[in-house]
Amino acid sequence: MSTGSSPETETETTTDPAAVRRHPALFRAVARRRNPPLRRTDITVTDEATVRRAVKAAALGNAMEWFDFGIYSYLAVTLGDVFFPSGNDTVRLLSSLATFAVAFLVRPLGGLFFGPLGDRVGRKRVLALTMILMASGTFAIGLIPSYATIGFWSPVLLICFRMLQGFSTGGEYGGASTFIAEYAPDKRRGFFASFLEVGTLAGYIGAAGLVTLMSTTLGSAAMADWGWRVPFLVAGPLGLVGLYLRLRLEDTPAYQKLEEESGSPAGEPLSSESAELKQIFVTQWSRLLLCVVLAGAYGITDYMLLSYMPTYLTDELGYDDAHGLVILIVTMVLLMLLMTFVGRLNDRLGRKPLLMAGMGGFFLLSVPAFLLLKQGGLVAVSGGMLMLGLPLVCLLGTMSSALPALFPTPVRYGSLSIGYNLSTSLFGGTTPLAVTGLIHATGSDMAPAFYAMAAALVGMVAVACMRETARQPLEGSPPSVSTKEEAAEIVTSRAPDPKF
Repeated sequence: MSTGSSPETETETTTDPAAVRRHPALFRAVARRRNPPLRRTDITVTDEATVRRAVKAAALGNAMEWFDFGIYSYLAVTLGDVFFPSGNDTVRLLSSLATFAVAFLVRPLGGLFFGPLGDRVGRKRVLALTMILMASGTFAIGLIPSYATIGFWSPVLLICFRMLQGFSTGGEYGGASTFIAEYAPDKRRGFFASFLEVGTLAGYIGAAGLVTLMSTTLGSAAMADWGWRVPFLVAGPLGLVGLYLRLRLEDTPAYQKLEEESGSPAGEPLSSESAELKQIFVTQWSRLLLCVVLAGAYGITDYMLLSYMPTYLTDELGYDDAHGLVILIVTMVLLMLLMTFVGRLNDRLGRKPLLMAGMGGFFLLSVPAFLLLKQGGLVAVSGGMLMLGLPLVCLLGTMSSALPALFPTPVRYGSLSIGYNLSTSLFGGTTPLAVTGLIHATGSDMAPAFYAMAAALVGMVAVACMRETARQPLEGSPPSVSTKEEAAEIVTSRAPDPKF
C-alpha cells in the first residue's frame, strides 16, 4: 500500500548496472528528464500575508462546519424530544443519533461531486459554494416545526436538511485542507495546516459554549420549546462572513500553475469529470485506500471525544448536560492551545512520528481513560478526558497536512474529498450510533474504549504504510518557499554538477 517509491528509485532498482556503464550519457539524459534542473521561475515564493488570509478563510469554514455538527451532537437528547414521538428514551436518543449519522451517509456523494469539480474549475469557487449550502442547511434546521406541531413531517424535514448539510460538507474538508496545503510553503505546511483544526476545535467550543450557556440560562423546558433553535440560526450570519473571506482570495498558486500548464482558457474546466474519476479510481486507488484507512481511524477517535462524549457522560454515567459540556470545553481549549505546537513539531520531526504517537496513545490509554471517567468527580473525569485529548491533538495537528500530500495536484481535491468522506461516512459519523448500540448490546459501558483501541490499531498499520512528506514539495506542484533566498538555494542545489 506504500506510495513512497519515486521514478528515480524505480529506475535505480530496475536498471541493469552494466547498461548504465555502457551508455552513461543516455542514462544521464533520462535522469535529467525525470528530475530536470529547476529555474527560479519554477519555484513559488509565498507571501506571508496572503498565506495567513488563506488560512483564515479555510479555517473559518471548517469552524463553521464543526459548529453546525457540534450543535446537533450536543443537543442530541433535546432534539430527540423535539423531533421524534414520545416513548422509550433510548429509542428517541438512537433516532436522534441516527439522524446525525444520516448527514454522513451522503457526504461521499458530496465528495464525489464537489471534489472533482474543485480540481476542474478551481478550489476557491467550490469552497464558496459549499459554504453557502452548509450555512443554509443549518439555518433551515432552526426553522423546522416540532413533531408536536406537524407530526411526521418534522423528522422528515430534519433528515432532508441534515442531508443538505452532509452533501455540502462533502466538499469542505478536502477543499479547505487542499487550499491551505497548496498555499503554504513546504517547510511550514504542518504549522499552517494545523490552523484548520484550530478552526475545528473553535467550532466545537463555540457550539458547546453556546449550548451550555443557553441550557444553564433557560433551563430544559425552554430549551426544548424554543432555545434549541438559536444555535442553528446563528449559522446564517457566520456563513456570510466565511463566504466574504473566501471570495476575497485568489485560487491557490499550485492550481494557477496547473491552469497555465494545461493551456485551458481562464474559468474553463481543466478536464472532463469522467476522465478525472477514472484517474482517481484507477491510478490512485492505493493512495485512496490508504486515505480511507487513515481518515477512518482518525475519525472514530475524533468523534468519540468531541461529539459523543457529552452524550456518554449524560446518558451512561448520569452527569447533567452542563457538567459534561464544561469539562469538554476546557479540554478542547487546552487542545487548541497545543495545536500549532504540534504543527511545528510535525514540520520538524515528520508527519509519521506524530501520527504514530496519536494512534499509539489511543491504543494504550483508552481503557485507563474510560476507567477514570467511570470513577466520577471533577478530577477523575477531567483526567480521563485529557488522556484521550492528548493523543487526539497529535492526530488533529498533523492529519490536515498529511492527507493532502498523499495525492498529486491535478486530482488532489477530488481524491481527498472522496477518500476522506467515504471514510467519515462509514466510520466517523456513525461512531456515536455504533458506540451507543454496542453499549446496549453488550451491557458494558467500556465498549467505547475497545472501539477506539481497534480503530487505533488499524491506524497504526496505515501510518506505517504511508510515506513521509514533511518539508517536501507537494507531488505535481513546484517547490514552495517563504523567501527568495530559499528559492535561490534550491535552484543551486538542483543544478547539475560542473564537469572538469
